[in-house]
Amino acid sequence: MKHLIATAISSALLLTACSEPQTTTSTPKSEQSAPVAAKEQANPLFVKSVLQYETPDFSAIKDEHFMPAFNKGMTEQMAEVQAIINNPAKPDFANAIVALEKSGELLTRTRSIFYNLAGTDSNPARRELQKELAPKLAAHSDNIFLNKALFEKVAAIHSEADSLALTAEEKRLLDVYYKRFVRAGAKLSAEQKQQIRDINTKHSSLTTQFSQNLLALTKTNVVLVDDKADLEGLPAGQIEQLANAAAEAGHPGKYLIKITNTTRQPILATLKNRDLREKVWRASAERALSGENSNRDIVAELAQLRAQKAKLLGYDSWADFGLESQMAKKPQAVFDMFASMIPALMQNVNAEAAAIQAKIDESGEQFKLQPWDWLFYAEQVRKDKYNLDENAVKEYFEFNRVLEDGVFFTMNRLYGITFKPRNDIPVYHPDVKAYELFDENGKSLAIFFADYFAREGKRGGAWMSSFVKQSGLKEQKPVVVNVMNIQKGANGEPTLISYDEATTIFHELGHGLHGMFSNVKYPTLSGTSVSRDFVEFPSTFEEDWAMYPEVIANYAKHHKTGEPIPDELLKKVIQSRSFNQGFDTLEYVAAALLDMEWHSLSADAPLQDIEKFEQQALAKHGVDVPFVAPRYKSAFFSHSMGGGYSAGYYAYMWSEILAADAFAYVQEQGGLTREMGDKYRKEILEVGNSRDLMESFKAFRGQEPDTSALLKRRGLKATVQ
Repeated sequence: MKHLIATAISSALLLTACSEPQTTTSTPKSEQSAPVAAKEQANPLFVKSVLQYETPDFSAIKDEHFMPAFNKGMTEQMAEVQAIINNPAKPDFANAIVALEKSGELLTRTRSIFYNLAGTDSNPARRELQKELAPKLAAHSDNIFLNKALFEKVAAIHSEADSLALTAEEKRLLDVYYKRFVRAGAKLSAEQKQQIRDINTKHSSLTTQFSQNLLALTKTNVVLVDDKADLEGLPAGQIEQLANAAAEAGHPGKYLIKITNTTRQPILATLKNRDLREKVWRASAERALSGENSNRDIVAELAQLRAQKAKLLGYDSWADFGLESQMAKKPQAVFDMFASMIPALMQNVNAEAAAIQAKIDESGEQFKLQPWDWLFYAEQVRKDKYNLDENAVKEYFEFNRVLEDGVFFTMNRLYGITFKPRNDIPVYHPDVKAYELFDENGKSLAIFFADYFAREGKRGGAWMSSFVKQSGLKEQKPVVVNVMNIQKGANGEPTLISYDEATTIFHELGHGLHGMFSNVKYPTLSGTSVSRDFVEFPSTFEEDWAMYPEVIANYAKHHKTGEPIPDELLKKVIQSRSFNQGFDTLEYVAAALLDMEWHSLSADAPLQDIEKFEQQALAKHGVDVPFVAPRYKSAFFSHSMGGGYSAGYYAYMWSEILAADAFAYVQEQGGLTREMGDKYRKEILEVGNSRDLMESFKAFRGQEPDTSALLKRRGLKATVQ
């Protein structure tokens, strides 16, 4: 598949300028003191929520409930694990693997609630808890997966797998567990296991500190503007938002520009004041490199720790270790994919830069293009080419209409589902809305939380997560949340969003449906528990419905008049999607290569100076362009350094191949129809990780992916001259 991917992308860029618990050992209630018993009874986390589908009762949960629940949860699970080890019966799938699946009910419940809240509604108490919990949870995991007696039982079952009467899903679960133990270090010597434990403890603390530093910077790393005149180019509504933000932060009469999570800052596209543009860009690109929230040393140490752990486990690098369990399999497959694109990519970037420099010269300015100039002058080139005003486009993308008449409408047409508001369900913040998901036959499927607006205490970006995972074994239905960081409209004003933000809502609900449609027995295999280079496929697939004619006609309407977006304006929006593709792609590729280079370091490599390392890594691949920075630099690269996508940021492009081909196939078969929606739901969304992922794709598509659809998705030609 890697050669197909490489060829397709290279061709494209040549042509574009642009758990029920087991027995536990706890003190009987009769022997507990009255205060302790009363305290336990008062902790809502100790028992399953009585709300529908065990939805957390946020009205009852307080910060002081978490640590007792974590401590008790870890104690209970270790007692359950010990019961598995002590069982004198011959180990089998039921008394070992299923027993492990059922273990840790309290810990799982507490962990899912706490870490979702820590990401969406953080506060000082929760941040302190994160620091305290990081090494404890790392040690707890090691106590399970580095346990020699437990692994011997799992290995014994695994060695007899072919002779056991297991279902396909049971074989899959057994294999997943076996590999999880091995990859954790279960086959290592006692001395090596202790080294792994030490690394894991330190690693968990560092990743927590990395994330907390970035969260702290969302409040302190801002740009204050004294003079309204310096904001020339911004629409009045946005200026009002900046004034309100400054007032809320204790700076009345000033204007506060917040820094979003990527290097690119959207405000730079309209801000005329060049000095202010540079100030905003530097606040973004140079964040977390100094001061009390610096990640400079953390990044270098994380890369070294990961390399050392990989060596202990028998791998040349963390990238080799990480990709073994992914569809890509080898780091070289990723490097090959990107290497094939870079010559053509740079040709496109240089052409775009020339057009922008010409626009600068035309305006009478005497400076050479810098990174803080790109978006502003690219917007001028876009207007010349398409006569497209992004602020005028936003008038047709009102948030509620996009969500209800766009996203929910599409999901109803594809899958027959409806989202009904549940105002009776407690939420964790006033901006959050709760919905119940119903199937076409009226069957209730899930609870869905919509948390779309930016606020203090929420980390940047957009994501999906679960409060409760689907499980046939535990008879649990999913409780899922989608999170974004959309800036709300000024008081009394509607929230108008960009087309990119609209597609992101579609994208995140793609993840959401992957979790809510899950229909497997074992929670370890449910929903989005798939490889990183597959998990973005269902979400990216849903993105393209945002521009489907029947869909956009239903939601792209003027927020005041209700008039549909004019055909001519819509045509410009569609055409402009292929604009600036060199810049957009280079931003992504540079970040993905940085991620892979950090995690290709050997265990004996010295600690790196991160700025020097970045420059050398980009130069090595020929993507060190002074006016196009990586989408994320190392000090604020949460995907890579926060741990979730370490040696995995490439996955977005890999998944795009699958998504583009699947979407093209759906169009060939009739487009927005229940027939195709039901097939996609059955073969992709319901099965989670219960079978080989390429087999799931082929069950839907009928063949392995064809990369030609990627070219069309990007608005590019498929032939090379």
